[in-house]
Amino acid sequence: MSDLPLMFRVRQTFERPRVDDISATVESQLAGLTLSQTVQPGQSVAITAGSRGIANIAVIIKAAVDHFKSLGAQPFIVPAMGSHGGGTAAGQQKIIEGYGITEQFCGCPIRASMETVVVCEAAEGFPVHFDKHAFEADHVVVCGRVKPHTGFTGDIESGLMKMMLIGLGKHAGAKIYHRAIKDHSFGQIVRSVAREVLAKCRIVAGLAIIENGYDETAQIAAVAPSSFEPREKELLVQAKQWMPRLPFARADLLLIDEIGKNISGTGMDTNIVGRKFLDHKAREDEFPKLRFIAIRGLTPETHGNATGIGLAEFALTRAVESVDQETTLTNCLTGGHPTAAMTPVHFANDAELLQRVLPQIGLTEPTNAKVLWIRNTLELAEVECSAAFLPELEGREDLERLTEPRPLQFDEAGNLSSVEALVGAG
Repeated sequence: MSDLPLMFRVRQTFERPRVDDISATVESQLAGLTLSQTVQPGQSVAITAGSRGIANIAVIIKAAVDHFKSLGAQPFIVPAMGSHGGGTAAGQQKIIEGYGITEQFCGCPIRASMETVVVCEAAEGFPVHFDKHAFEADHVVVCGRVKPHTGFTGDIESGLMKMMLIGLGKHAGAKIYHRAIKDHSFGQIVRSVAREVLAKCRIVAGLAIIENGYDETAQIAAVAPSSFEPREKELLVQAKQWMPRLPFARADLLLIDEIGKNISGTGMDTNIVGRKFLDHKAREDEFPKLRFIAIRGLTPETHGNATGIGLAEFALTRAVESVDQETTLTNCLTGGHPTAAMTPVHFANDAELLQRVLPQIGLTEPTNAKVLWIRNTLELAEVECSAAFLPELEGREDLERLTEPRPLQFDEAGNLSSVEALVGAG
């Protein structure tokens, strides 16, 4: 189609610290806490597993299980998430099993439940919920990725503190905490709940994970409960430095092959697409600035949970039809972000989408539109870019052009292939 831009592929260079031996690193980190002084043989240890598709997460959880077995303890795994999996125990267990976190692989039971214990009332006047199985354990290990949150800013965002709040609070806790955040602030509520949980719920350790810009494990840190807050602040600074990014600060259209809860809490990471504060445009001080976003599909791992689809202006009809409306709405309402469940304008195929959307960018002709195309917001090492970006490659040592500009290729149904299928296409 001659009225559409030519596309070329670019490879980005990010910092690439990487943990090569995952199991050995988990073991050495936990050993450094000398937990044998606290954990006695025969005692139970609940280890959290969340809903994100964290690199090597099954291996990390198994290594933690093995460490506590070596102490003579009896570890088990608790799915720790708010309303994900449709807010059901079976749904949440299915999510973690989809990541390879199974009883057979990890060598211990999975105890999934939506039941919580109200351990006390927070200073702000709401109940503090905690997963029933975890509360009944002799010890709890909080395991999670530290990264910038998709909706809140501060020196504590997503990580161990949030896992104690939303993950171990389950659906009941997540609902009340998100309501409390609207009256106070994320920073205040996360600290308030964490203070109570640390005092009353036998947290024995944290296992913090940071990823690099290539969706690889960059750092694993075992953290003593008394150090959760200061250590997480340090790790967040590091996580921000290692985050991936889009190659250019402005674009007319971003095509995303897939969104999902395994990718980000909002399906697509708002830190990557510049929609952290406003649903449909970047704040004045926020980058990148994307005029439009179009969603082409959902990940299999998200099981129809399309939270975040409402942040996009456009979508393919097939993506909209694959949405589990109840699961998505439950998650978005629990998180206090109902607009994230709204349905974008959608089209039958990619050809129609591009031909009808690109004339909306202003006086720029569609052939000269600035278009970026990615698989998802975790995998940004290689990006398809329209020819209008070619002048911006000048002087960019972090970018390598891999192909010459070439036309978009559509199948008989008018659809593009996935962006990863274009690797090596010249």
